[in-house]
Amino acid sequence: MSQLQRIAIAPSQFQQGQILLTKEQQHYLGRVLRLREGDRFIAMDGKGKWWLAQLAGEEAEVLEPLLVETELPVSITLMIALPKGNGFDEVVRCCTELGVTCIAPVLSDRTLLHPSPQKLERWRRIAAEAAEQSERSFVPTILEPVAFNTGLSLVIGHLSFANSQQYICEARGEFPHLKDCLQHKGQETIVIATGPEGGWTTQEIENAKSVGFQPVSLGRRILRAVTAPVVALSLITASCEV
Repeated sequence: MSQLQRIAIAPSQFQQGQILLTKEQQHYLGRVLRLREGDRFIAMDGKGKWWLAQLAGEEAEVLEPLLVETELPVSITLMIALPKGNGFDEVVRCCTELGVTCIAPVLSDRTLLHPSPQKLERWRRIAAEAAEQSERSFVPTILEPVAFNTGLSLVIGHLSFANSQQYICEARGEFPHLKDCLQHKGQETIVIATGPEGGWTTQEIENAKSVGFQPVSLGRRILRAVTAPVVALSLITASCEV
């Protein structure tokens, strides 16, 4: 199926064996991808369901469901202090390719970027595109940016501590390496937090520790704010995908 084009749809678009295409999707399939009536493509709803579909005017006929085993055996939430500039675009793209489940952008004490609502829509679009490109079964959830302490509360509120591991990456300090901390006990959820330019403040580290986060290192070098999450996701992927 790799030669077929893939598009992301909303679950509500799938109705009674048909996919109701939006105007934008019709334009994308017809004008951008040059698909004609009767051509086939893959539709994915971002919730784990894929279908082989056939273009039929303003709709697409579902031919059969597809089984795709491209997801990680764990759920990964990336809590990331927003970097400056447009660096977050590439973080979303790379981490989606690596298998992240949820990205929770936060505003730390040293955050330099305060994004507009249009940025959130852009990030969600990038995630959908990257999920299609890397043949993911799920489109990662991109949460609205919130203050770091609010983010801690939101993420921890959705965790079952019996089945979760929480880490906060800190470049300065004698902390164990992330690769030596990852456990293989059927853990279902991993939360990894990476900091802004200049790193987390001491108080932010303490706040994270107070709700169960373990400070870890990603190595002896100082990584850029846009590099650290990619390294962290790569380490987790390598450890759990065997």
